[in-house]
Amino acid sequence: MNVDRRGFLTGAASAAALATAESLASAGTARAQPAPATTVAKLPFPEGDSLRILVTGDAGTGARPQWAVADAARALHAREPFSCALGLGDNVYEQGPWADDDAQFNAKFEDPNRGLDFPWIMVQGNHDNSSVLPGDGGWLLRGDHEVAFHARSERWWMPARYYSVPIGSLVEFFVLDLNPIAAYLPPLFEPYWAADGQFMTEQAAWLDGALAASTAKWKIVCTHHPYLSNGSHGNAGAYEGLNIAPINGIHVKEFFEAHVLGRAQFLLSGHDHCLQVLEPTPACKGTRQLVSGAAAKTNSGAHATDARGITPALFENFTDLGFMVLELTASSADLTVHTVDPSNGQSTNAFQRRLA
Repeated sequence: MNVDRRGFLTGAASAAALATAESLASAGTARAQPAPATTVAKLPFPEGDSLRILVTGDAGTGARPQWAVADAARALHAREPFSCALGLGDNVYEQGPWADDDAQFNAKFEDPNRGLDFPWIMVQGNHDNSSVLPGDGGWLLRGDHEVAFHARSERWWMPARYYSVPIGSLVEFFVLDLNPIAAYLPPLFEPYWAADGQFMTEQAAWLDGALAASTAKWKIVCTHHPYLSNGSHGNAGAYEGLNIAPINGIHVKEFFEAHVLGRAQFLLSGHDHCLQVLEPTPACKGTRQLVSGAAAKTNSGAHATDARGITPALFENFTDLGFMVLELTASSADLTVHTVDPSNGQSTNAFQRRLA
């Protein structure tokens, strides 16, 4: 179904402004909780002086395109094994999970990724926190089910809504949850989730301290929502081409600029269903934005964008499924982008470059 997305979002903003305190408060009153004690043996993170990382995003449909991308990753893993994976959000389309043991976790994560048996560092996306409409990001309670699933899966790694994963002295991944400040239906009457509320304030303080304390060679921030994107959602502060705060992502832009840019070498995001290797702008302070959100959907068709080309790119592809592979050593960071044929799960090496 084709939808006028900008019209919908403008209407959503008006609806949010008119919603009752009772209805929105009920969508946001839960507090972020750490995962319960694990009930399964978790797959260990690798050790050594090099890593080979599978980078995917926006995968969780359970449909054939997701399986095709997973097939391509399995074939590559058989030849050149991965150390771990990054799942950059929208893990459970279209509404998100309904319970800690929702069958969607198997259908949209465990089953498609059989044989890719290594830790998956998972990020929360807007579809994982849906409220009224798929992807509105307005029911933040849902995200706690994904945190709780950490205890049930040997692969799925999400011990909290935001967290870090240091792997030796080589790399530290900093996983953020920016859904409260990127939602299309922001929880207006729940101060805890507000841009200046407890959740975001504590997350910012944690991130500032964790980045400053990290001794890793590579510092990689992982989010669902990008700072820069030539895809259909666009850049933070101008999401969807709108000038309506906060659904244009102005608070996301401010968060990145205050707490991320210039402090990490890479910012990895999904959200846009495409593959982009963007050049840093002056505002990035050297942090390079990668967008890998084509693990089940693409930006072609009704969601084609008029924003492409705003930011210079080493590579961008808006029509093909695919994923990225990031290889890290103490002295180098090499990136390969693989596109995938959905009819047979065959991958093509579409881009390869040493980025640092």
